[in-house]
Amino acid sequence: MAKTTQHLKPDIALKNYWRDNDRFADFFNAVLFQGKQIIRPDELEDLDTEESSIIEHKKYTESIQASRDTIKIRKKSTAFGIEFVMLGKESQAHIHYAMPMRVMGYDYAAYKKQYDSNAQKYQTSDGMEPDEFLSRMKKTDKFTPVITVVVYYGENEWDGATSLHDMLRIPAEIAAYVNDYKIILVEARKNELVLHNTNNVDFFNLLAILLNKDIPRNKARQKAILYDNKHKPDKSVITAVAGATNSRISLDTFEKGADHMFMDSCTSSFLRSIAEEGIAKGKIEGRAQGIIELGYEVHLSEDDILERLQRKLNVSIQTAQEYLNNFKKTAQ
Repeated sequence: MAKTTQHLKPDIALKNYWRDNDRFADFFNAVLFQGKQIIRPDELEDLDTEESSIIEHKKYTESIQASRDTIKIRKKSTAFGIEFVMLGKESQAHIHYAMPMRVMGYDYAAYKKQYDSNAQKYQTSDGMEPDEFLSRMKKTDKFTPVITVVVYYGENEWDGATSLHDMLRIPAEIAAYVNDYKIILVEARKNELVLHNTNNVDFFNLLAILLNKDIPRNKARQKAILYDNKHKPDKSVITAVAGATNSRISLDTFEKGADHMFMDSCTSSFLRSIAEEGIAKGKIEGRAQGIIELGYEVHLSEDDILERLQRKLNVSIQTAQEYLNNFKKTAQ
């Protein structure tokens, strides 16, 4: 029987992985409390993952929908009254240099949604001071805090901004007066998280191995194979690793009825395919970016660039268009 493969979309694979309250609580405890078990899994509840808001202006009204990149898992702690948001990067091979501004926008949308919901209560001025009615908010009203963590799954070290100030040219004399907005960033490839959940430990350990550019690829593959043989990671972990590295998973690598849900040989082969395919994909994307940048430098039309992408990379028009959409902003 021929092998079948499935391309795991990062958003689906990672959302499914992080929906588990035990993993989610363990991760945020590691990020916020150095591993202390402060957030309890049974205190968490799922919230809507889309955030929409309306920005009103005297001359126009604009609707803004904020949808987190790859994954946006939002859970609320019933004990703390805090919204915890996990934001994952969709484009694993690339760093977003405007991330502080994007997180600021996402968090604003979350607060604006709370404000709009709260303001619906005040249709008349009954029982309200004039300033309160004007604000559609009583002085005693309070909103739920939002804590957003950015998880970066790329193999390159993050060299982008981690605060709004990093994105600005600010004279030193006035820097203290310019409001800043900092992000909480976790690099999957290299971090010092104190994790207790076994699945989370395996997840980040495997990513640290497969995304490590400081050791030869063959040694990284061998280390991943040895880790798998020793620790027998859960199927959901392997699936999430495949999604995070934008790899294909072989559907017949899972052995039914085995003591462990993977055969050693199958899993080793699978992990090897993850690393190899990730390397190949990175090389193709690098070539595509070079073709697009050169095309814009010599003032080719987008149709000509698309034709060159198809011909030189032997890809479909749909794939060529995806490359162009991904890289044209940095190339122009």
